Amino acid sequence: MMTRRVMLGAAACAALAGCGSKFKSYDGPEVTRVVVMKSQRRMYLLHHDKVLKDYRVDLGFAPEGHKRQEGDGRTPEGRYVIDRRNPNSEFHLSLGISYPNTKDVEVARAAGQSPGGDIFIHGRAGKHRGKGRDWTAGCISVKDREIEDVYAMVRKGTVIDILP
Repeated sequence: MMTRRVMLGAAACAALAGCGSKFKSYDGPEVTRVVVMKSQRRMYLLHHDKVLKDYRVDLGFAPEGHKRQEGDGRTPEGRYVIDRRNPNSEFHLSLGISYPNTKDVEVARAAGQSPGGDIFIHGRAGKHRGKGRDWTAGCISVKDREIEDVYAMVRKGTVIDILP
């Protein structure tokens, strides 16, 4: 009798642990493009020209204009690709953006600066909740439960257009 209770309790704990995972699965249409509209603070996941999901986003602490150099607090503008996935992100989960591109590097170097890097779409990871709008160093942030969906839907190599 005691063994049966222990086994049922262990099975229930295992089932509940699976429900709490930050890793979700997705079997819908492929996300072929991500579009971020900075002025609207919106991110759209698209399958060709059809919006699959959209999210409110926070940006860099200086959101106006294109990122020019490391530490300027701006979110880049232009066409990039999702080039890496970080399941162990300090910000819950994150998807890397291929900033800086060749032109970004040239512009920054011409000004005697570093273009910076490590631009991601990421969550808030609890400790960043309540920071208000546009708090990142240049990244694109959504809520933790939303980055779980984005992480499941968006693959490495997906185009991301970040527009003013």
